[in-house]
Amino acid sequence: MVGSANLNVMMKAARRAGRALVKDFREVEQLQVSVKGAGDFVTKADIGAEKILKDDLMGARPTYGWLAEEGGFEEGQDPTRRWIVDPLDGTTNFLHGLAHWAVSIALEHKGEIVAGVVYDPSKDEMFFAEKGAGAWLNETRLRVSGRHKLIESIFATGLPFAGRADLPETLKDLARILPVCAGVRRFGAASLDLAYVGAGRYDGFWERRLKPWDLAAGLVIVREAGGLVEPLDKGRDILADGQVICANEPIFSGFAKALRG
Repeated sequence: MVGSANLNVMMKAARRAGRALVKDFREVEQLQVSVKGAGDFVTKADIGAEKILKDDLMGARPTYGWLAEEGGFEEGQDPTRRWIVDPLDGTTNFLHGLAHWAVSIALEHKGEIVAGVVYDPSKDEMFFAEKGAGAWLNETRLRVSGRHKLIESIFATGLPFAGRADLPETLKDLARILPVCAGVRRFGAASLDLAYVGAGRYDGFWERRLKPWDLAAGLVIVREAGGLVEPLDKGRDILADGQVICANEPIFSGFAKALRG
């Protein structure tokens, strides 16, 4: 698979940031047993990874805009294009020594995500997609799962923590979906949840209150792998509102009906 120049820039940047994070992750595993804990160290790792990504992405495309978890929003000279970046999606996993986290990079053009990269450095899995060119995992073309029955399907979501206000909604979601499916997973990194739907590892995903950098890259991967993607509440904007539902085509309507009530 030979991608566009932009996609190659994105993958190269993701690998470079990933290498730095893997080094930091090894230290976090040691810090876990210390009295002070690893929190401050992980914040530095996150900021350091974002600097690498910004240097590489803005160095290659200095006129593009920028939206990232740590670095905020910057308008570019080219108002039609911007990078949307999460240097470390799954920070809590990283902090606890759990090897499930990713670097997420998306390119937006005129309000549409046209390319996305989700890189899992721990497993050296590079999920990527470009509008009209399909979705890929390393050298393998991706396709969403072929399951047709909800009761045989597993889904991913996020669960509210630390007193977030969406707990009642999420408990209602789980009460609706758990009785009709084969299971729900909560792995703690939305970008990888979406990439796994694209890879057919999960049959679908839903979540509320996500940020654009959690979602952007994964959305184009799911779509290019043949999945259906909608806002959880019809008529809303996925990136602006941070809520999404996606699945393969055969089970999408049943999945959406179960969640929407």
